[in-house]
Amino acid sequence: MFDVDWMGLLVREVLRERTPALIAESCAWAVGLSDRPHLRRRNGLPQPTGPTLGERAAGGLPLSSDDGGRLDLGDAVPGSFQDALNALADDGSVHAERFDDEVLVPFVHDTCVTAAERARTDRPAAWAELADDVGEDGGDLAAVVRAGEWEAPLRIDAEQLVLAALGTQPLLEVETEGLPLSLVRAAEAATRAAVPAPPARGLPDDSLAGALFLARAALEESGCTVPVPPTEADLLLAALADAGLEAEEVPVVLPHLPVEDGTIERITANLSAD
Repeated sequence: MFDVDWMGLLVREVLRERTPALIAESCAWAVGLSDRPHLRRRNGLPQPTGPTLGERAAGGLPLSSDDGGRLDLGDAVPGSFQDALNALADDGSVHAERFDDEVLVPFVHDTCVTAAERARTDRPAAWAELADDVGEDGGDLAAVVRAGEWEAPLRIDAEQLVLAALGTQPLLEVETEGLPLSLVRAAEAATRAAVPAPPARGLPDDSLAGALFLARAALEESGCTVPVPPTEADLLLAALADAGLEAEEVPVVLPHLPVEDGTIERITANLSAD
C-alpha cells in the first residue's frame, strides 16, 4: 500500500483555506429552497402538506422528513438550514442529496485538483512518485486525484464545515446571505448556455493516416504537456518538422491531436509568417 498521507494532509489544508468560498457557495445554492413545497409521504409518495419550506421555517416549524431523512442530519433546529437539507424532495430523496451532488462533489473535486497543482509545483519529486504509485500520468491531475481517492473522505470534512457554519442558522437568513452570489452564478450559467457548442472534429481523411501517425509519435516524443498549451506551440511545431511532416500537413493534423485551440492558432500563424 502506497503512502499518500502527505497528500491527504495537503487536500485538507487546501479545503481549510477555501472554507469561506465553500460557505459562500452553500449559501448561494440555498437560494430558492424556501420556495419549495413542504412534503410528507402518503401511500409511499411525497405529497405537499400545503405551506412551503419558507413558510414553515418562518413559523419555527420543523422541515425535516420524519420517515425518509438522514439520521446524521436529525435533531436539527426547526426552520434551520440543516433542517431544510433533511426535508423531503419531489423525487423522494432529501435536499441534502442534491446539495451533495451540486455543491460538495464539484467543490471537493476542485479543491483536490488545486492541491494537486500545488503538490506538483512545490514537491515535484514526491508528486512524480505518488503519480507512479497510483499508476497515472503526473500531468493528468484529475486522474491522479481519482486514483488517490481523497475526494470521498474530504466530502465528509466539507459537509461538517458547512454544517458547523450554517447548520443552525435560519434557512431564510442563509438564503439572504447567498442571494448576491446566486445571481452571479445564474448569469454565468446563462452565458454558458448562450455560447454555441464548438463543432465536432471529424475523423481524418484516410490519405492523412500516415501524417497523423507521424504527428502522434512526434507529440509523444516531444515532452509537451497534454493537451499542448499555446506556450509550447513552438516546441510542438519543431517536433512535427523533425518527424518529417510537410508545412501544409501540419494544420490538417493539428485538430486531431490533443492540443488547445490557442496552440493551433499560434502554429498556424507561425506557418503563415514563414
